[in-house]
Amino acid sequence: MLSACGQNSPDSTKVAKNDNNINETVPMGKEVATLGAGCFWCIEAVFQELKGVESVTSGYAGGKIANPTYKEVCSGLTGHAEVARIVFDPSIISFKEILEVFWLTHDPTTLNRQGADVGTQYRSVIFYHNQAQKEVAEYYKQELEAAKAYDMPIVTEISPIPTFYTAEDYHQNYYAQNGDQPYCRYVIQPKMEKFRKVFSSKLK
Repeated sequence: MLSACGQNSPDSTKVAKNDNNINETVPMGKEVATLGAGCFWCIEAVFQELKGVESVTSGYAGGKIANPTYKEVCSGLTGHAEVARIVFDPSIISFKEILEVFWLTHDPTTLNRQGADVGTQYRSVIFYHNQAQKEVAEYYKQELEAAKAYDMPIVTEISPIPTFYTAEDYHQNYYAQNGDQPYCRYVIQPKMEKFRKVFSSKLK
């Protein structure tokens, strides 16, 4: 059977680094989005390819302990979600367009699960950074529900951004560096192929 996200990753006990970026001044004219949509390897791979996205950092947010390790997060006991912190240029890609990609590249109707990845760490979540992002996220979710875009209710959490912790180094840029790994071949690659077809006009 195919392993879930990161189940056999090396150095899983390595201590995560504190993310100083959360207090770092965002470059003038840029914005930040923090999203959870299952395994952060998938989220990172998708958003790295979008025009207007400056950087994508895999990490953890929404839990109850400080500076968690990957092993601790995978236990499901810390309450953290695997997320990606996306720095983008709103003059090239809007937050609404970021969310459009988010909604269409994972299943927002499965509670605490994406495919074989099961647990609260894989929940669908939008951590908003300001009131405007909150309003856009809530409006978009309501519109999708009203249009019955999915067969089941959307369970995506919309919450204010908590402290973000950068994941261990080996999680960063994972798909690009580990494309031959089974999870990358059988889970991420098909998702990327579909994403590239649907959003071809938005790719770098």
